[in-house]
Amino acid sequence: MGLLAVGTPAAATPVSAAPDNTTLTAAVSGKLLATAGSAHAATTPRTRVTVDRSAAGWAFGTAVALAPPKADAHPTGAVFVARAERDGWRIAFDGEADFAPLAAASPLVTSREKTLFNTAPAPLYAGGDYRTGMALPFAVGQTWTLSGGPHGWGGSESPYSSVDLAGGDQTVRAARAGAAYTMCQGWIRVIHDRGYATDYYHLWNNISANGASVGQGAFLGYTGTDVTCGGAASGRHVHFGLRQNNAYVPIAGHDIGKWAFANGATAYQGGARHGSAWTGAGGAIHNYGALGLTQGVVDANGGGTLTRRAGPGTGYAALGSLADGATVTISCSANGTTHTGRYGTTALWNRLSDGSWVSDAYLWTGVNGPVNGWC
Repeated sequence: MGLLAVGTPAAATPVSAAPDNTTLTAAVSGKLLATAGSAHAATTPRTRVTVDRSAAGWAFGTAVALAPPKADAHPTGAVFVARAERDGWRIAFDGEADFAPLAAASPLVTSREKTLFNTAPAPLYAGGDYRTGMALPFAVGQTWTLSGGPHGWGGSESPYSSVDLAGGDQTVRAARAGAAYTMCQGWIRVIHDRGYATDYYHLWNNISANGASVGQGAFLGYTGTDVTCGGAASGRHVHFGLRQNNAYVPIAGHDIGKWAFANGATAYQGGARHGSAWTGAGGAIHNYGALGLTQGVVDANGGGTLTRRAGPGTGYAALGSLADGATVTISCSANGTTHTGRYGTTALWNRLSDGSWVSDAYLWTGVNGPVNGWC
């Protein structure tokens, strides 16, 4: 049986027989290698397809294209749902457009997973929305080392979706609530809401999960040097990657743990900013917790404080100040006097939960515009 293209009509008649694992493995492997594309162009990688759940005509599991055991290489993989149809297997990978409807029809997918898979960001980060609601992948309040700045999931390739983190209590935790899946030994994927997923590689003693519900901060494993599925690791750490929809996406610009990541001149350089404070590769990075989707971090663009006003402009009375790096909650926004901050010039002002106003030029929210509607 051949691999069907994504988008096969849902009305196709399912096959009632139990899944044929031979043809299923071949179909999933073929799709995975086609999806991986240039990531494995120089090799013919082995694939590992694991069917975690099956029923008449249905299968659900993980698929991994193993990488060679060398630097600048990492495995690629997907969570899949498959339905046997008369013309072959209909297969969708997590994050693909066909994944949510196929999962919704599957008796193997839990109601909780179906709800999670059906959520999507609006708009995508490319539309100016870089909010993730994620903490860093270790305990809130701890300080670790950013041992490798933004780089590719496989190393030096684009996009720079990943960072390396080490130290602290060595305990790796979920950056946001979601459903966890063990891709292979040492590698966990957590699928979140809003179309995001996060990957954690090189783990020791990681959990064995098949869609387990995890909260933000849930234990996933320990930092390590595991390369069971390929690649290389020098010194224990977690290789943390950001995905949206069905692909790795640039971590730069996204807020994680109240830090906005930024690329360097080359892979593994760069760093992250919290308010006006900058941490580069090799520096200390503190987990301040997740930034809420209607919150912002004060960036006074050089330290100091940000003045709170009685209205949206400098002509209104001053009501006090906020420290650089402080977290604020935004009730709504309006236009007012124009100001220039680190990221450009804007007339947008934000009304905070205490009723005072601050210029959006001095807040990092992850959105180029209102985060909680207009006043």
